[in-house]
Amino acid sequence: MERRLLIAPSILSADFARLGEEVRAVDEAGADWIHLDVMDGHFVPNLTFGPQLVKAIRSYSSKCFDTHLMIEPVDPYIEAFAAAGADRIIVHVEATKHLDRTLQLVASTGARAGVSLNPHTPESLVEYVLDRIDLVLVMSVNPGFGGQKFIPAVVEKIRRLRRMIGARPIHIEVDGGIDPTTAPEVVAAGADVLVAGSAVFGRPPYEQAIAALRAAERHLVR
Repeated sequence: MERRLLIAPSILSADFARLGEEVRAVDEAGADWIHLDVMDGHFVPNLTFGPQLVKAIRSYSSKCFDTHLMIEPVDPYIEAFAAAGADRIIVHVEATKHLDRTLQLVASTGARAGVSLNPHTPESLVEYVLDRIDLVLVMSVNPGFGGQKFIPAVVEKIRRLRRMIGARPIHIEVDGGIDPTTAPEVVAAGADVLVAGSAVFGRPPYEQAIAALRAAERHLVR
């Protein structure tokens, strides 16, 4: 897999009163993917949106809808998010008792499958499902709210993940506290996808905010 740095703005920090326009704006500003943070108020202490909203904004961008399901149970909702337009569905290791089965369910919908790890969760838990995914999402804050402070301990986890993945065509995505200061650190450790909410939507113009994050590409591990 040819590796380059991808920027995935999280709509969690966008203006929800004009969400479709916000999605179109970051698309045109150079975003590679659109990151959708779905929270249920149970697995994480916040409530965001469901598949109806994903369907409503789907027409505003043709880029990958990178859909992060912070919900438990997760299996009953996978098909609905895929039908709504999710291109990739990311599930949490901690939110399912049968991770391999859940990833098979994602694949059956035609969506790409990813796995997410909370800050305290060891990377070893994804070792036996690497053949079923194209992405591991490392949470660098405790999930549930935007605008949190980056947890430095995850940097070494990213390094270990990159060694574990080796030459497999699997992305390492990092979400939480990512800005132009923390981005070079996680990219140098092995990440190649950066999720950024307030670092993009809170710092217009969006073209400059995305470019500031993309500057970390010089640290990319090839």
